[in-house]
Amino acid sequence: MFKRIFWIGVGVAIGVAAVTKAQAYVKANTPDKARQFLLGPDQDNVPLKTLEGLVNEFNATRRAREAELNRQYIERAN
Repeated sequence: MFKRIFWIGVGVAIGVAAVTKAQAYVKANTPDKARQFLLGPDQDNVPLKTLEGLVNEFNATRRAREAELNRQYIERAN
């Protein structure tokens, strides 16, 4: 179990490092118009907005699944 958690953590860390390096490369080597098209007008907060979007999507999916399970449980109880 701890091996899995360790390797998942390593994978996440490598993924974050790769994305950070790729974004730095794009910022350094692309013209401003292309960079705005790829990263949006607010280029300083891209990782924060991405993380916020992922958390919001996770919470919406979790709430929908919880509502579905509650509905199934209520139907089964009746």
